[in-house]
Formats: sequence, structure tokens, C-alpha cells
Amino acid sequence: MLDPWKIGKVVRIENETANTRKFWIEIPEVEKFDFTAGQFVTLDLPIHEQKNKRWRSYSIASAPDGTNVIELVIVLLEGGAGTNYLFNHVSVGTEIPLRGPLGKFVLPENIETDIFLICTGTGIAPFRSMINYLYKHNVPFKNLHIIFGCRKFNDALYRNELDDLQKKINNFFYHPTFSREDEVKEGEHKGYVHNVYEKLVQENKQPARFYLCGWKNMIDEAKERIIALGYDKKDIHLELYG
Repeated sequence: MLDPWKIGKVVRIENETANTRKFWIEIPEVEKFDFTAGQFVTLDLPIHEQKNKRWRSYSIASAPDGTNVIELVIVLLEGGAGTNYLFNHVSVGTEIPLRGPLGKFVLPENIETDIFLICTGTGIAPFRSMINYLYKHNVPFKNLHIIFGCRKFNDALYRNELDDLQKKINNFFYHPTFSREDEVKEGEHKGYVHNVYEKLVQENKQPARFYLCGWKNMIDEAKERIIALGYDKKDIHLELYG
């Protein structure tokens, strides 16, 4: 049975890029909002008369921290009723009904294989939550790769933070990948995410789990390529956007 709806209150808003915005939402009726890194919440937005056409789900970008405040990172979609409401009508103090946490897109309790977190756009949100949780709780893991695909340098959400975490955490590797940049620095990649994980796997073929989060086209292609590399469907976990 689903948890009842709670009232969330927007307590902070910041622009992250030209078309993405971070929203911090407090759930005042609970002292601590318990969730597992990778889960999402569903917002009930006043954009339609039918309930199920008002609901929009967003991965939690913050790691569980013992508070009742969560962070969401949301991209403005052209013609999107939900994101247009959030960007044009929501301000600090706005109250939004929400339900959650929801979802099973989470890491195993014991990480015994290499992990590849492959994403595009705001699909970085659950992975940012996961790596911060692992870091803050000193959870052991083998090799963990975040392969983040976007078009231009300015589209790379949480770029400085992930760069910094890569320097602090052993066996964590951040691979920003840009499809519309001509020149990239060391540690960055040109093109699309698929070339990056394929090369990494071929260099060091190990048992691995693959987590995919982003738009359908990327996920569909990644599933085919990962299976072609010799992995099983059960090694692939996904969260679809849009």
C-alpha cells in the first residue's frame, strides 16, 4: 500500500544551468524523511482536473541525511505542463502535495561487482544521491563509474561536485561526455555515453551491474550494447525519463 500524500514546502530554489533548476522541499510533518539513494517522489501539481494527469515523478538528487528536506533537479521541458508550472508558478513557500519515497532503482546492500551508472540530463539525480551516500557512510565498493552524457559543457549538472568527489574517493571515476563540443580536457570524452562504457568494459572485462537513467532512446540502445558485450539482462537496471 502506498504511503499517504504529504505536504511539501519549497524552501529554496536555485538555477543549475540555463534550463535546469534545483528545488529544495521540506516535509514539515515528519522529522526525518527516510529514503534510499536512487528513489523518487511523485508531486501532485495543479495542472489538470484528472489526478493521474497531475502527477509528476522526480528522482531525489540529495543523499539521505537525517533531515526532512530533499533536493530535486528538474529540466524545463518545452510544452511540459508540469515543468512549466514548477518554473513559472512555484516560489519559496509554495506548498506541493507529494508521495514517496518510491522505486527500487537502488544499489545492492553489498556491492560485489563493478558498477556503471550511465545517464543523460537530469538522469544524473539518483546517481548523485548514490555516490554521496556511499561517500558519507564510507560504504565499500569495487570500481564505480558515472558516465554522464550531455551536449555542452554548461549542461553538465553537478560537475564541480563530482570532479571533487572523484579526487576524494578511491575507485570512483567520473566520465563527463559531451556530444557537441569539439575539444575536451583530460578525463572528459567527446561523443556519446555508449563509446565510454564499451571501452571501459573491453579494457577490463569483469562482472558488473549497469544502472541506466535518462531518455528512452539512450536506454534502449544501452541495453542492446551491454547485452552484446556479454552481460545478462539481470545485470541491467533502469529508470526511464519521459
